Amino acid sequence: MTRNDDCELPEPFLEMLAESGLDAIPQAISLLLNLAALAERQAYLRAAPYERSSERADHANGFKSKTLNTRVGPVNVSIPQVRNGDFYPSSLDKGIRSERALKLAIAEMYVQGVSTRRVTAITEQLCGVSVSSTQVSRAAAELDTVLENWRRRPLGRFRYVFLDALYAKVRRDGCVQDAAVLLAVGVDEAGKRQIMGISVSLSEHEVHWREFLKSLVDRGLAGVELITSDAHQGLKAACRAVFGGVPWQRCQFHLQQNAQAYIPKLDMKSQVASDIRAVFNAEDRDHADQKLKQVADKYRQTAPRLATWMEENLPEGLTVFSFPGGHRRLLRTSNGLERINKEIRRRTRVCGLFPNEASCLRLVTAVVMEISDDWQTGRSYLTFD
Repeated sequence: MTRNDDCELPEPFLEMLAESGLDAIPQAISLLLNLAALAERQAYLRAAPYERSSERADHANGFKSKTLNTRVGPVNVSIPQVRNGDFYPSSLDKGIRSERALKLAIAEMYVQGVSTRRVTAITEQLCGVSVSSTQVSRAAAELDTVLENWRRRPLGRFRYVFLDALYAKVRRDGCVQDAAVLLAVGVDEAGKRQIMGISVSLSEHEVHWREFLKSLVDRGLAGVELITSDAHQGLKAACRAVFGGVPWQRCQFHLQQNAQAYIPKLDMKSQVASDIRAVFNAEDRDHADQKLKQVADKYRQTAPRLATWMEENLPEGLTVFSFPGGHRRLLRTSNGLERINKEIRRRTRVCGLFPNEASCLRLVTAVVMEISDDWQTGRSYLTFD
């Protein structure tokens, strides 16, 4: 690639992929990373090439070559340098953070005695390199410091909080167990989402949730106006203990799914789902309560268990009516966390089984840290008047 400060996408880019197919992917990644790094340097300098400007922060000072080991093979990049300041393109750093964590998690299996042949094949396929135990120790210490600092960073005021959990396979004392991966996402005063925290533990569910939520408060979490989550008993108990006065919104999507267990006939499912949606989509709380009473009465004779369940549980999904209409669609479910869960599952599925909780925490932290960084540079999730 010719080095220049023109950040437009070169015309040969698509031709390269069309002619060479998958073989051109490392070159294409290299080209795009180089362009992104050039654009970042120009923004950092606050002046175009050769431009005389009182706002100029520094001067360009050539390039430094570097090879990144990725799942598609080695990628050669040219890192733009500056004369006086401390500049490094975030586009290069963010793209390899979770890749390194995945390599470390698999490599740790090798350190603890998993088949060398199997781990070597996996690391070469995913990361393009084999990993020695010495490399693991050195890189793990460096990466763990970065990830731990991120998990302990100060928080602040977040109006809305979303909580969810998923599970990963972890080995302990020769047995395979399900470790709970707890996730907290918040919407800050500027309307942007952040992943506030992540935790992995094999401990009792309620104890784990309570300790996790308390750690968020200890880091400065304040100003919470609503918590949205599923109705796990351990999670509900922990929320009452740590956020006793904060309203709770039960995820409407999960309520729809929970209702299926109380429907006596298969051919009733679509109608029941439609009736529950009508309750959730009411124009205000009064109309939602009226609709709920009508729906429960409708099934009183044909499905009495369902009618009772509706009266006892659906009101937990109506808390959102106390909040601005423009926010309700985004607050009434925890489905916004699904992209995060899907990405975590994709990466943990490759590893299959983690040798311990620490290696699992390392990987999921790197994944969510990358997602949270992307959110901060993107558009607002919602707006506050």
